[in-house]
Amino acid sequence: MLKTIGQYFLFHKDVFSRPPRRKLFWRQVFAEIWRLGMDSVPIVILLSVFMGAALTIQLHFGTDGQWIPDYTIGFVARQTIILEFSPTVISLILAGKVGSRISSEIGTMRVTEQIDALEVMGINPANYLVLPKVIACMFFHPILIMLSIGFAIGGGYVVGVASGMMSAFQYIYGLQFYFNPFDLFYALFKTVVFAYLITTISAFYGYFTQGGALEVGRASTKSAVQSCIMIITVNLVITQLLLG
Repeated sequence: MLKTIGQYFLFHKDVFSRPPRRKLFWRQVFAEIWRLGMDSVPIVILLSVFMGAALTIQLHFGTDGQWIPDYTIGFVARQTIILEFSPTVISLILAGKVGSRISSEIGTMRVTEQIDALEVMGINPANYLVLPKVIACMFFHPILIMLSIGFAIGGGYVVGVASGMMSAFQYIYGLQFYFNPFDLFYALFKTVVFAYLITTISAFYGYFTQGGALEVGRASTKSAVQSCIMIITVNLVITQLLLG
């Protein structure tokens, strides 16, 4: 374990070196934004809408018949979505989708000796392959989380109003009630950290894959598992530091 941790941090030295050709580097960054970011938009929107709707129904069921005003459903839904659901749960899903894709892509390049060919040509493969992915995910994942927050709240609004659980005014008043802009900063800060962990851990396991196709699959699975563990652990630390 200590060897793996040390190898992971030494891996950063190669990843974060200065790119030799900046124009080509930024072209790769924009390509990775499209491949790793835009491709994740549909699943993020779909999950957010249904989770926001389900959360609203559960909150109404838990407060129905109690001496609790209906606007608290919007308030609790907003806090749950912004503080935990969108930044953490969506990041866990992206760890499986984006992380496994990065690991399998780089792992396949390793076992087919494409990375060795880059080294022979005098190119730093860690910097060339990994750094654009890191920057792309750290830039675009906060956008995905903002989309998730908006569609989750919208899904709760549609279900709550259409089913007659509450009026539109009550739900919107709950969304506005005692809103603290720091909550959004907290959510986006966590997202940037999670995006960094997902890309670097997934790239690390793919980069040091040895063997054949079976080992590529194992590296992809291991990267997704380790990314989820680190997201949960770091989430606890950031929450204690910023909200504790």
